[in-house]
This record gives sequence, C-alpha cells and structure tokens, in this order.
Amino acid sequence: MSVTQTQKPGVPQRRAESYRDLIVWQRAIQTCVAIYKLTARFPAAEIYGITSQLRRSGVSVSSNIAEGYGRLTRDQYRYFLGVAKGSNLELQTQLVIARELSFGSRGEIDGAEQLSFEVGRMLTAMLKKL
Repeated sequence: MSVTQTQKPGVPQRRAESYRDLIVWQRAIQTCVAIYKLTARFPAAEIYGITSQLRRSGVSVSSNIAEGYGRLTRDQYRYFLGVAKGSNLELQTQLVIARELSFGSRGEIDGAEQLSFEVGRMLTAMLKKL
C-alpha cells in the first residue's frame, strides 16, 4: 500500500511490486549500514553491549518492514510496521546513549539519527494510511 514516489493529487496510489521498492525500506537499509559503519569503531569491550544492540535494532527495522510487506493481511502488515517503528525508536535511544558515552563521531551519530528520524516519519505516515 506504499508508494515509491511522490503522489500527485488525483492519481491513484499503486502498491509497490516488492518491499525493495519501498523508500522507507531503502532508508532503513541506509540507516542500518550507517549503524554498522559507526559501531565498527566502538570499543571492543562493547561488542556484546551497545554495539550489538544498535546493530540488532538497525537490522530489525528493515527486516520488519519487509516481513510485514510479505504478510497476507493489512492487519499483519500494520503489526510489523509497528514493530519496525518500535525498533526504530529503540535505535534512536541507543544513539543517544552512544553520544553520551562519546562512542563514534558526532557527525556519524547525527547522520544515523537523521536517517532514523526520516524512517520514523515514513513509518508513521504509512501506519496512518493503512
């Protein structure tokens, strides 16, 4: 039920042919890649701590968007988009913690955070339309 381009007034909305066509999924992938790059330079002692948590949250967002897209009903799709939204908020919280602990560069954290905010806005809009 999502669109891969900006909708024009009066033009019917089309369903993306694949979850890979969803801009929200594409941005979630970009966010996840940014998280992996950011955490690559975190302290080794954090591999099972915040590094792992950030990576798992990042992977969860795009994975749940894809899984929801593949489900059979609108309610199931909404459920998985809701899970993706929750994982995205978890990711944002962990980025705040990483910033407070001075892990990673401020620019990298800010960039990942901005991507995450964009994904959050898109998920909210999608949930309102479903």
